[in-house]
Amino acid sequence: MDKLKRVLSGQDTEEPSGLSEVIEVPSLSWGTRVKGFVACFAMGCLFSILGSCLLWAPRKGLTLFAVFYTLGNIASIGSTLFLMGPMKQLKRMFEPTRLIATTVMLV
Repeated sequence: MDKLKRVLSGQDTEEPSGLSEVIEVPSLSWGTRVKGFVACFAMGCLFSILGSCLLWAPRKGLTLFAVFYTLGNIASIGSTLFLMGPMKQLKRMFEPTRLIATTVMLV
């Protein structure tokens, strides 16, 4: 509301930076967040199961397993970004009590 008052009164003459535009973007509704979480998590589970099944494929089985299992883990971890938001997720991942688990997972 303050920004609107500044713009209407002519006091806001500076160009907004890219970071300020990202911060001011309205957040997603709760329903949209849940739908995004379910979609990403389902995709992550599907990739992980597909990777496990492709482990037994001849010749390129290990490579396909590594690719699909990694994509599944990334999608599953990324699904929680919808519920908590990226900054809160990163802060909680790197708390002292979770630091070892986060490091092992990322490595």
